Amino acid sequence: MSKLKIKIRKGDNVVVLAGKDKGQKGKVLRVLPEMGKLIIEGMNIVNKRRRPKKSNEKGQTLKLALPLDVSNVALWCNSCGKGRRVGSRMEGGKKIRICVKCKGSI
Repeated sequence: MSKLKIKIRKGDNVVVLAGKDKGQKGKVLRVLPEMGKLIIEGMNIVNKRRRPKKSNEKGQTLKLALPLDVSNVALWCNSCGKGRRVGSRMEGGKKIRICVKCKGSI
């Protein structure tokens, strides 16, 4: 799979559009452009049971945040108060990201 152009960056606030966490907001912890996925804080959590490795060790249940597809999230626009698509515009020789609907900077 080729590397996708993802307009969402680490640290951005996003809203989930589809899946079990639909409608929830969270912060992007990690971007995986080669897979087209994001890891979002507190979203898509699954329980993974780990077997004991040594005889005196106990097994554990770990909570893991699995990646979500980029198509299932939208960047949160503070001025609109909704999840929106991202555009870009040049301002003073610098490229900034803008909300497609209200044209405010993100």
